[in-house]
Amino acid sequence: MLVGSRALIAIAARSMPDGDQVTLAQYRALVVLASHGPLTAGRLSELLDIHPSTTTRLVDRLLSKKFIERSTTSDRREVVITLEPAAIQLLARVTANRLEQIRSIVARLTPEEADNVVMAFRAFSDAAGEIPDSRWSALLDAPAEPRSPTAE
Repeated sequence: MLVGSRALIAIAARSMPDGDQVTLAQYRALVVLASHGPLTAGRLSELLDIHPSTTTRLVDRLLSKKFIERSTTSDRREVVITLEPAAIQLLARVTANRLEQIRSIVARLTPEEADNVVMAFRAFSDAAGEIPDSRWSALLDAPAEPRSPTAE
């Protein structure tokens, strides 16, 4: 498992854009926002399992890069984070790059090995509590439209 996880980390790192666009932690926040929709800062902290002050800094950096929008709820007590079109475009590019790399590796497997890998990864991601791609990948194909904030 450890060796396999190193291979996946290498794929993840290679699929990220060159330059200083986003860190892996920032990318993960964008993925969580894509899978859950607009979130309060507190809920984003929970889902990322990070301290609220870390979330504040992460949100500030993503805001400065124009990947998210930050607004307040009607009672102004909560901050809501929403993806911007630039983030959706970034997620689509990274996902396409990652998918290409994974397909290249899977092509080297026998059909039976590939089926076994798919089943094992499904079980592993379910056990880890990952959100299925079907919950957020449609967002990558759709034109960016504002969505109403939810605390999820």
